[in-house]
Amino acid sequence: MTDLRAVVVVATYRRPDHVRTCLEHLAAQTLTPARTIVVDASPDELTRSVVADFDGVEYRRNDHGAGTLATSRAIGIEGVDADIVAFIDDDAYAFPEWLEELLRPYDDPTVGAVGGRALNGQPDEAEQGIGQIGLLLPDGRLTGYFAADPGRVVDTDHMLGANMSYRLDLARKVGGVHDFYPGTCLREDADMPLRLGRAGWRVVFAPRAVVRHVAGQYAKGVRFDSRYRYYGARNHVVLLATTLGFRAPVFRRYLGTALRAAGRDLRSAATALKRSGWRAKLKGAGGGCRRAAIGIGGTVAGLVASVRAVRAQARAS
Repeated sequence: MTDLRAVVVVATYRRPDHVRTCLEHLAAQTLTPARTIVVDASPDELTRSVVADFDGVEYRRNDHGAGTLATSRAIGIEGVDADIVAFIDDDAYAFPEWLEELLRPYDDPTVGAVGGRALNGQPDEAEQGIGQIGLLLPDGRLTGYFAADPGRVVDTDHMLGANMSYRLDLARKVGGVHDFYPGTCLREDADMPLRLGRAGWRVVFAPRAVVRHVAGQYAKGVRFDSRYRYYGARNHVVLLATTLGFRAPVFRRYLGTALRAAGRDLRSAATALKRSGWRAKLKGAGGGCRRAAIGIGGTVAGLVASVRAVRAQARAS
């Protein structure tokens, strides 16, 4: 394998127990990282105390608090001199060969980014979605399936932030970490691989680079609640606009996809009015209208935020 120097960055917010377990797994790697850095956005000192128990692990602060994962990633690579930066979530526990397998595809000089598997403990997850891992679809949606095992390294369009890496020099050449994704931080992990792919570099999925993702508690709310849906819609528009551009056909198709999804939710609300019992009617109709409003509101907010982000990019270039 190419003699590459890799730094591992762990971004965290109020999960000291998860950080301890994460660092214990990193300490057991078959390939020792050049540096391990924990970036903590917590309002307390509990995580700092945990990091102090691990020799050689560097502690950095992110004073911006919850919902600033991209900020933590940027702080993690600031001033770092390494070939590869690898990111792992605080609630992701690396298998012993994780880093070694994550670096292996970089023997190919055309590879700019490598992601790995994240096991969620779901039945048949190794078989689900093989052939559709980490893709940007023609209608602008993204596929996941990052627990799938295709049995070989495969090309993808984006990666999962819990288990991803890229060449640090290339990341800096394409503008560094973009901090355009507030709230739940959805889509911030897809930003860099899409930009690297657009610049002509391969983005690949290495199924032997494995973490167990235990999905720690969210800073606010729960997965798939209204807040999650809103920021998912908003940040997705920002992602496509800033990485591919407003004129990209896939961006325009996605707006149509979002409108059709809202239409389906409204039709679902209308259908619910045919149910027997006023409670069932109100619950079904209200849920459909609420989902439609969240989707449309998030999409509109994403368009406004995209204009500001693109202008910020233009000023920085």
